[in-house]
Amino acid sequence: MGAVDDKAIAGLGTAEDAWLPWLAAQRLRSASAADLLAADRRLVMVAPHPDDEVLAIGGLLAQWSDLLGDVLIVAVTDGEGSHAGSAQWPPLRLSAERPLESAEAWRRLGFGQATCERLGLPDGGVGAQRDVLAERMAALLRPTDIVFTTWRHDGHPDHEATGRACAVACAQIGCTLVEVPVWAWHWAQPGDARLPWHRAVRLPLDASSAARKRHAVGAFTSQLRSDPSTGAGPILRSTTVQRAHRPFEIFFAEPHDVPR
Repeated sequence: MGAVDDKAIAGLGTAEDAWLPWLAAQRLRSASAADLLAADRRLVMVAPHPDDEVLAIGGLLAQWSDLLGDVLIVAVTDGEGSHAGSAQWPPLRLSAERPLESAEAWRRLGFGQATCERLGLPDGGVGAQRDVLAERMAALLRPTDIVFTTWRHDGHPDHEATGRACAVACAQIGCTLVEVPVWAWHWAQPGDARLPWHRAVRLPLDASSAARKRHAVGAFTSQLRSDPSTGAGPILRSTTVQRAHRPFEIFFAEPHDVPR
């Protein structure tokens, strides 16, 4: 798992016991799925790797399915690079298995069959293909879309490149961009000035959508198990799973882009 600059993605990262009380004390803007669905928008989730869509906005996707909202999931890579040097999880096996895990996760969220565009860019190499990704995204987007993707300063190179490519495409097409921290919760600390808290939006999750998100995370078995062939632990650390159990999700958006 790579990292950018001083945003180390190592170990267990910042504990939820540190994040939860700090987040509870902040007066963040609040939004609901119904707010976001205004004007019959299509939700487009651009995931650098299979599982990012659920870790980022699984609860919102569950609520969106209840509202019968239109959804397009864009899989930037097939996640074939998650287990470097593994005999148990070689790239060919991962590229076949991880999309199936995503499909099962979507079923658990409430989508029988989600519409998905698989772009097949190289896992770990999105940065070198950023212009290509921006072009391909621009061809898929509509001006009325609301596009969710990983934050352009999230710490993982593929996450950052995906966020930047989506920013270019959304500016070109004129649609709304919402960025979601995924790995930032790992390397940042409460109150970290590197995060744009002035743009933060809190989406409360009802009990049903929170439970479906937890269940959906469990579909990513390749990322949740230790690898006996390398001795490595799970790709999704226990703290990452705990963050996916929050009864809310946090996004970064401009005030005019998310109705209250």
